[in-house]
Amino acid sequence: MRLRHLAIMLGAGLAGAGCSAIHQGDPAVAVTASAETVVADNPRVDADDPAIWASPDNPSRGVIFATDKTLGLYVHNLDGSVKSFFPVGPLNNVDLRAGFVVNGKSWVLVAATERQRFGIETFLLDPDTLETHHWGFIKTDMGEPYGFCMGVAGGRYYLLPNDKDGAIRQIEILPGANGPVGSVVRSLELGSQTEGCVVDDERGEFYIGEEDVAVWRYRFDPGAGDERTRIASADGHRLVADIEGMSILHDGTRKYLIVSSQGDSTYAVFDISTDQANYRGRFHIVDGIVDGTSATDGVDAFSGPIGNFPDGLVVVHDDHDSPSRLGQNFKLVDWRNIRSALKLDAR
Repeated sequence: MRLRHLAIMLGAGLAGAGCSAIHQGDPAVAVTASAETVVADNPRVDADDPAIWASPDNPSRGVIFATDKTLGLYVHNLDGSVKSFFPVGPLNNVDLRAGFVVNGKSWVLVAATERQRFGIETFLLDPDTLETHHWGFIKTDMGEPYGFCMGVAGGRYYLLPNDKDGAIRQIEILPGANGPVGSVVRSLELGSQTEGCVVDDERGEFYIGEEDVAVWRYRFDPGAGDERTRIASADGHRLVADIEGMSILHDGTRKYLIVSSQGDSTYAVFDISTDQANYRGRFHIVDGIVDGTSATDGVDAFSGPIGNFPDGLVVVHDDHDSPSRLGQNFKLVDWRNIRSALKLDAR
């Protein structure tokens, strides 16, 4: 995140309006976005991170949650328009998991790090009505909570916030009498600032970015300890610091990890279908129907059909939206465009 303003200046001076910044690393193939989020009454949205949900029974029924680092949480329809807004304060990263039971009903649990009160705000999405409700706040025992992801293991739901000093907490969340209750079940430490992370529920692992260093993989089991595996380094080729948002997309038998290389406004893709993380290339998002992206923070991916995207959707933060150039938003990219540009295995 610290390179954001440098990337914007380079992009404005040496690239076209709305185009991504100069590419310092390995070559990246170009793709275009199909749509973008729009907040008509706030042209200066301080955006950061998205999270996507769609009904498994009717993929046309879906929403995109999007944090505003100054104001709160936006809920967008799949066409990018605003469905609702929660002015709960500065939220940084957001994630969600379905099937969370409160008072006998199954909800989609949505949670985001709150940077002012040092904690996590929680919300409940009703999958039947697509209405979202603010649920409550969980205080953390760490520094300013920054990055965030969520996962499920053994039927239990865990929150995974991290902070600017590299502290990571694994917090089990349960329904309480008056809202959410969180209990720290594991503490980890990395040597420097972290943010982007994603949990692979299927394999019981999580990936986290140490911004200037590497992408690391840990076991997600609360009793797994601190052993980790380096997946990729911020080497200035595949990943140019800062390492930022990341997400996992399933495509048939393949599973891909998508990582924002913020320093050169690109995205690295790794095949993580096996224990090995095989690098498959990089892409950047250029002007098309909507403008391209620069200095991306958050990334989320949805596997399978959603709205007008039959094979999957990738939503990424854009640090400098055009033509207004006043605020930030999120771009919606058809996974088929990325798969084709990188010549990835379809199935």
